[in-house]
Amino acid sequence: MLRLSQTARHLGAVRPAALVVAALFFSSPSAAVLQQTVDVSADAQATFYGAAIDGYIAEAAQRFAIPERWIRAVMQAESANDPRAVSSAGAMGLMQIMPGTWDELRARYGLGEDPFEPRNNILAGTAYLREMYDRFGAPGFLAAYNAGPERYAEHLATGRRLPHETHAYIAALAPAVTGAPTVPPQSERTTIVVDWRAAPLFVARIDQRSADQPIADQQESNGPSAQPAISNLLQPEERPTGLFIRPQAENSQ
Repeated sequence: MLRLSQTARHLGAVRPAALVVAALFFSSPSAAVLQQTVDVSADAQATFYGAAIDGYIAEAAQRFAIPERWIRAVMQAESANDPRAVSSAGAMGLMQIMPGTWDELRARYGLGEDPFEPRNNILAGTAYLREMYDRFGAPGFLAAYNAGPERYAEHLATGRRLPHETHAYIAALAPAVTGAPTVPPQSERTTIVVDWRAAPLFVARIDQRSADQPIADQQESNGPSAQPAISNLLQPEERPTGLFIRPQAENSQ
């Protein structure tokens, strides 16, 4: 009888503790619920970010009269849509703007201080696309954006071959840049320096091997270009007139 009484008292002491544990178990969110909450939060952030990027692209397209598909194609090719991307040459952000080019574009178009901020970077890159298009036409503006306008102008003047990287870049993006942009608003028009060699804005973005090693030597070591027909695409088309002053070097050709 005494043993039964002691057992009953023991069970009575255990029961409240068990009830507390059970209550905590059933009231606490499960790991699955927590994971679901995290997933929903991540999806919401991705949706918000995507909507913001869409807005910046639309703003840049309207401001500089460049088709949105051009901006998206260049952004994908340049950075794979990574806003923190930095190239080995130092190009920054979604549109891979070189530091010197960024400084000039920022001052010219009243952009913010952070070149990696998506809106700043997209506006700067689109402004640069517009300047390259009005100078070189399509698809030559892509070559100028990738290799640098000095390198492309030299190619037009002397026939010096462009880097293989630029040929591949043109081949990948040319299908996405069909058609022609409209004329940008008067407030966004600018005048290009008459002699392209004197322009401080444009910083060539060529890989070090291409800069140090003659193109002919590269061809011997790497074999023929994977895109031999692309050179035919790199002659400038007829461009809109009256928007930018054509470089003196081009007028003399």
